[in-house]
Amino acid sequence: MAQLIKLKDYISRYELDIYRYPSQYIRLKREKWNKLYQSWTNGLNGNNDENDNQEQSQKESLLSKWNLFRKKKMQEPEIDPVEELPVNEKDLRVHFLNQLYPFQLKWATSSLSYVSFMDQQFNYDKNLKYFLQRFPDNYLLMYYPIFNIKKAPIDGEIILISPLQINIIHLLDDYADANIIVSDERTWIAEKDSQQSRFLSPIHALKRTEQLINSILKQKDISYSVKKTVIAKNNNLILQQVPYNIEMVGNYEYDKWFKNMRELDTPLKSQQLKVAGQLLDFCMTSSVKRPEWEEGQDDFRTVGEE
Repeated sequence: MAQLIKLKDYISRYELDIYRYPSQYIRLKREKWNKLYQSWTNGLNGNNDENDNQEQSQKESLLSKWNLFRKKKMQEPEIDPVEELPVNEKDLRVHFLNQLYPFQLKWATSSLSYVSFMDQQFNYDKNLKYFLQRFPDNYLLMYYPIFNIKKAPIDGEIILISPLQINIIHLLDDYADANIIVSDERTWIAEKDSQQSRFLSPIHALKRTEQLINSILKQKDISYSVKKTVIAKNNNLILQQVPYNIEMVGNYEYDKWFKNMRELDTPLKSQQLKVAGQLLDFCMTSSVKRPEWEEGQDDFRTVGEE
């Protein structure tokens, strides 16, 4: 899963220590997956036959205690049963990724001492989940960050930082199954069922984010490749005019683009982390101090545990 290092203007653990948390995330994720997988394998193979009698006795004892407890607590709601694990490994992986997603959001909206008030829509944001669950750990994601330039907030596009380059991405997902006619830099056309509608070209937003990034990196004399991409995986792109230095990914190009992105197996690099840290330094952050009883809690510890 890609690592969510910045979400809007929420406080992120990564902005506090960009050199610590990426590797810690990978290690914790691997540990939790191994533990879940081992538990699933043991249950699948029935490796606990020799302990069946002991477990049965324990269950009967627990059941007896539970019945006694219920008599004393008749007014309290029943506890939900433990969720069963999927039967096949593919579904198990999906199960694990879905469990991990809320904790990624927590890491991107809180530190050990501070917390931001996250818009609950991000719990169901299909595009955010797409980037986090479909790209490997060596990608660092900034999801619509808000930059603070000369005390003025400036909205950024989606920024995906790989070990090799920065990918500035604009998603076209408001015009399902329409032909997108790329005509000039000002407006494009969505055509469906012989009806046309014009919309603002994303080129300006992509260039604005590119200029911000180049300006920020230049201050520290950091050289890093920057690429701009428009993704319209549900649309056919008709290029009447090819945008300069912008990769256009429509429904015919999407599979190849996605495959190439996922096949990048280069590990996290120090220059990549340095670039990410520099960009985070220029992002806005809005947060409040956690209640004292919450401080120091690490919500990642329960990922994958039933």
